[in-house]
Amino acid sequence: MKNILTFLLFFIILGCSNNNDPDLNSVESDPKSLEEWLAKSIDTRKPLESLDFSKEALAKNRVEKVTNLLAQDKVEIMKTTYEKDWNQRELNYQGKVMPFFYQIFGDEPPQGRSLFISLHGGGGTTSSLNDQQYENQKNLYDQTMNTLEGIYLAPRAPTNTWNLWHQNHIDDFFNIIIQMAMTMEKVNPNKVYLLGFSAGGDGVYQLAPRMADRWAAAAMMAGHPNDSSPLGLKNTPFALHVGALDTAYNRNLKAQEWKNILDGLESSAPGTYLHQVQIHDGLGHWMNKKESVALPWMKNYLRNPVPKKIVWKQDDRHHSSFYWIAIPDKFIKTEGEIVVEYNTQKNEINIISNYSEILQLYVNDKMLDLDIPIIIKYQGKIISQKVFKRSIYNIYKTLSYKGDPKLSFSCLITVVNNASIQ
Repeated sequence: MKNILTFLLFFIILGCSNNNDPDLNSVESDPKSLEEWLAKSIDTRKPLESLDFSKEALAKNRVEKVTNLLAQDKVEIMKTTYEKDWNQRELNYQGKVMPFFYQIFGDEPPQGRSLFISLHGGGGTTSSLNDQQYENQKNLYDQTMNTLEGIYLAPRAPTNTWNLWHQNHIDDFFNIIIQMAMTMEKVNPNKVYLLGFSAGGDGVYQLAPRMADRWAAAAMMAGHPNDSSPLGLKNTPFALHVGALDTAYNRNLKAQEWKNILDGLESSAPGTYLHQVQIHDGLGHWMNKKESVALPWMKNYLRNPVPKKIVWKQDDRHHSSFYWIAIPDKFIKTEGEIVVEYNTQKNEINIISNYSEILQLYVNDKMLDLDIPIIIKYQGKIISQKVFKRSIYNIYKTLSYKGDPKLSFSCLITVVNNASIQ
């Protein structure tokens, strides 16, 4: 009997001991704040959207702190993921490699450095010939850059195809390159400029409109537009330089066509579609560097990340967001057009045209007053008038892909069939 009681007592004690053992019985509680979530290692964090605090209403006086915390976390992620690539001057992404060269000109301004991304020519030719073009592009505009401030970065295209600068992967590479430069060299995302010569100019024709929300300005030299449209350039100053004798692929005629289109667009909306077009008399494909005047011209401009009116024409390389609007991937249509505008004084957004069943409007406190009702209109007709909440998750979501605090938004408004708010 004594042995049986001793045996039972042993298991009671063992059971009590196990119930009090934190390693065996405790379940780690979910973080209750952003600070707690950020304190965890990245690989152990639960998805932010699964945590209640991320969707709760966020006060205006918390937005700046939340944005700064998430932006700094993004910087640390970029350093961990890409610092080695930056130091080796070679970006490896999804099985492709983009070597790049850069050099720094001038002193760093208090607001951050400028970044000039300069695309080489070549195209559908041998790797060695494209390498030669890359080597040439590295120092092509040194004389001009010596008079400017900025980082001049010349990437080497990952492929040797005719469309080497506007294949689908290029947008992803440049999204990363911009964030790397912001992280490693303190580039101001409102001071990023795109330029390119010949096949690089082909790329600028394509990339400038479809990634217009990333550029302060762009300059196309001696290229061909192929199927691109200038409509997305409403808020992005655009320079074109072509030799008058550059008849291959009708480059000279196409440049004149774009000049005429841009003249008309700017005339109908003064102050937008700003452009500089020079068709250089007596010169062919090589313009004796006369096109270099485009660099100081671009430097006059800063990007506005929240322009009051947006024209978004979807390219065949799809993007799910553009400035302060977005579309779920399944609703994107090639060549679909969306035009939206907001009015700060009236505290309203007007959807002028929209093809998508779902249109997401991202808003921050620089655009509208989020503490009073926002009016949402479709073609001038009110479809909603209410207060929309800010949230941590909205800021996180808009920071995650582009890593750009100036393109972060605390409020999301989802429009369904241009008729209701979800």
